[in-house]
Amino acid sequence: MPGSLDPLDVGVQIPYHFRCPISLELMSDPVTVSTGQTYDRASIESWVATGNTTCPVTRAPLSDFTLIPNHTLRRLIQDWCVANRSFGVERIPTPKQPADPAMVRSLLNQASSGSTPPHSRLSALRRLRGLARDSDKNRSVISAHNAREILLSIVFSSTDSEPSELNHESLAILSMFPLSESECAFVASDPDRIAYLVSLLFHSSIDVRVNSAAIIEIVVAGTRSLELRAQISNADEIFEGIVGILNYPLAYPRALKVGIKALFALCLVKQHRHKAVSAGAVEALIDRLADFEKCDAERALATVELLCRIPSGCEAFAAHALTVPLLVKIILKISDRATEYAAGSLFSVCSASEQCQRDAVAAGVLTMLLLLVQSDCTERAKRKAQMLLKLLRDSWPEDSMANSDDFGCSDVVPF
Repeated sequence: MPGSLDPLDVGVQIPYHFRCPISLELMSDPVTVSTGQTYDRASIESWVATGNTTCPVTRAPLSDFTLIPNHTLRRLIQDWCVANRSFGVERIPTPKQPADPAMVRSLLNQASSGSTPPHSRLSALRRLRGLARDSDKNRSVISAHNAREILLSIVFSSTDSEPSELNHESLAILSMFPLSESECAFVASDPDRIAYLVSLLFHSSIDVRVNSAAIIEIVVAGTRSLELRAQISNADEIFEGIVGILNYPLAYPRALKVGIKALFALCLVKQHRHKAVSAGAVEALIDRLADFEKCDAERALATVELLCRIPSGCEAFAAHALTVPLLVKIILKISDRATEYAAGSLFSVCSASEQCQRDAVAAGVLTMLLLLVQSDCTERAKRKAQMLLKLLRDSWPEDSMANSDDFGCSDVVPF
């Protein structure tokens, strides 16, 4: 075998034995299998996950699938990276080892045992939380040991008393996992459990508040029963708690992400959207609209359009001075989906208010809509744009039709 492969663009050759035999890339987490061959962990895990039961190099059967970290080789690779940093080679980080299933089982047993001292149970939960944070692999290992059922039992063990650190730590871990339909039903079907989660939305710790909101969103999204979803969204002060999280300072970005997911899930229940409006959701959405990342901005705009479909929501958005300028500015800026929601929301508020029509025209909506109907945006977005153009025709400046070259080549039917 040659001592090295083709040189990299950075002008340095990677030693052959530092490359994974599967990916031929520099190994970042070398592990040794039962045949004695070493591979990068991600590559050999993918190999085994696709149903292969032999060693890729020797073709010998793998007697077991235990992956033993090759610490010596990893240190040699790290030393080589450091020695060649002048060529632009970055040092590979020391990987965190995946959770040992036996240790996870032991920690879960310790955490769930009523005979174990509370401080030991709390210590076990904190170790589980650290493992769950480290990687998807660890979360899979933890989930495979009936962890969600154990955590649910701890979280709701004191719904009729003051919650303890055990409840809060279990809640934090549980918020990292998806719940099955039956697990969602376990929570959603008991008003006391929902009331308990709602009470945590007003806890002094923002972490507890956000984790509770995350569980509420997971449960609402995972519950098929429309009746149960309606019961959750009708819980006393649930919208006030979620809106409070949305209004939390930006120093805690997770609050914004979890808050909008929970608000959107709750607003999908039509009969209780008015409660979101009464809780201040309209002001929170408009005030925070510019702070959301792309995916969250789409969800926020979808929530705006949902609330615009009820009279109180439409009236509240129309009364907010920033609603129209922000929605006009968003068109064709974030994504096709965001544009569609923004156009739909604008149509609703402009249908309800002539002042909003004038504000939209003043904000330059005409040009944006003409660009939209000629763009590659979704057909639904184009239909909404055409409807809005027709609605606004009486608010256009007198010379806008004559001076608009764009209008002549658009697919909007002249009125």
